[in-house]
Amino acid sequence: MSAGNMHIKLKVWRQSNTNKGGFEDYSLDGVSPDMSFLEMFDVLNEQLIEAGTEPVAFDHDCREGICGACSMYINGRPHGPLRGVTTCQLHMRSFNDGDTIVVEPWRAEAFPVIKDLVVDRDAFDRVIAAGGFISVNTGNAQDANSLPIPKEAADDAFSAAACIGCGACVAACKNASAMLFVSAKISQLALLPQGQAERSIRAEKMVAQMDAEGFGACTNTGACSAECPKEISMVNIARMNREYIGAKISSTAV
Repeated sequence: MSAGNMHIKLKVWRQSNTNKGGFEDYSLDGVSPDMSFLEMFDVLNEQLIEAGTEPVAFDHDCREGICGACSMYINGRPHGPLRGVTTCQLHMRSFNDGDTIVVEPWRAEAFPVIKDLVVDRDAFDRVIAAGGFISVNTGNAQDANSLPIPKEAADDAFSAAACIGCGACVAACKNASAMLFVSAKISQLALLPQGQAERSIRAEKMVAQMDAEGFGACTNTGACSAECPKEISMVNIARMNREYIGAKISSTAV
C-alpha cells in the first residue's frame, strides 16, 4: 500500500428503481489512506456533480457504526474486507494503490433497489412491528437492582441487542435469509423478564412475518455471523428455533 495518496478505480452499480441496472467505471486520484470509505464516495460525488453528472445514491446517517444505514457490498462482501466493522468504519488504508473496488447494493428479493446502492429495508421494520416489542403496562421504571437478572442472561441479551439491523446477514446468505436478524431481536427480549409476557406469540408472529417478506431459509453455512459487523452469534438462531417450536406446541395444546 502506498504511504501517500492512492489512485483508486471503482466499479459502482447504478440503477434507478426497478429499471435494469449496471456497473459504471470511475477513477479517483489523491485518495488518502485515512479517508473512510464513505468519505471517498463523497469525493467521487463531488467530482460527478462538478462534471454535471448525477451523483451515486447511497445510504448513510451516523457514520459511527451505530445505525446500520451504510449498506454497501464491497468486493463481494457486505461492508467490505474487514470483520466487525460497518462500511462507514472502513478506511481506504484497507486497500492498495491502484486497486479496483467493486461496489454493489444488497442483493435480496426482500430488499428491492430504490436507486444505485440504496435498497428498501422496510421488511425489517415490518418484522419488528409484528412482534418485536413489549406492550404490557409496567408502570414506572423499576430500580435497576429490584429485578435480578443472571449475568449470563444479561450478557447474552446485550450481545443480541447489539444487532443494528443493517441487513449484512441477508446480503451474505446465498438464500437471503434474515434468521440472524430476527433471532437477535427475539433473543434480546426472550432472555429478559420484561419480555416474558408475550414470549410465545412474539416468536410465532415475527417468524411468520419473516417468511411473508420473502426471506429465504437458513443455510447453516455461518456466512451471516461471519459478515455481521456486530458479530452476532448463530446461537441466537438456535434459540429462535426453540422459541418458535415451543410456541407452536403451546398454541396447539391450547
